Formats: sequence, C-alpha cells, structure tokens
Amino acid sequence: QVQLVESGGGLVQPGKSLRLACASSGLTFRDHTTYWYRQAPGKERELVATITSAPASTYTVDSVKERFFIFRENAKNTVYLQMNSLKPEDTAVYYCKADQFWGRGTQVTVSS
Repeated sequence: QVQLVESGGGLVQPGKSLRLACASSGLTFRDHTTYWYRQAPGKERELVATITSAPASTYTVDSVKERFFIFRENAKNTVYLQMNSLKPEDTAVYYCKADQFWGRGTQVTVSS
C-alpha cells in the first residue's frame, strides 16, 4: 500500500527558510512525477512545484520562483521542497502527490 508522508512544516518568521520532505513507502519517486501543492485557508489547492521522473526536470510556479526549490534524493526515496525567503502569503498546508496518491499535508505558518 502506497503512503506519502510530509514533514518539516512549522511556524517560521518572514524571511526565514523551511525544508519540507515527502517520504514514500510503496512508491519509488524516481519513477514518477512528484508534485508539491498547497492550500491556504479559504482558498483552493494550488500547484507549487513539480519534479519529473528520472532524468529529473523541475518546475515552480511564478509566485515562488527563485524562492522555492524542489529536489529529490533517490537514495532516501524522498522529495524535498526548499522554501526560502518565506512570506506570510506562503502560509498553507503543503501536500505532496505522486501518481494518484496524496499525503496528508504539513502546516506551514509564516508569521512574526
């Protein structure tokens, strides 16, 4: 049974960084495109970043470009979302998705 588990969220001040991780059991990330989404209160879930199966290519949406970076560590079967220069508007629950499987999300709150 496939499980995706996000971790690394928390409360952070504006301008700081967080690294989210998405670990999987039952699914090998290098064989699938993996997505990070986020959902802020009262808003629809939105795509943040993607990384394709090997050889990996990445995409980030304009609102986080140059601040967020998605990468994969195949040896650990984990996909990361490095988030720098965080802003209050980045506050959301962040989810990873691969194939048709979703994780349960991790809360990121950016506040002073």
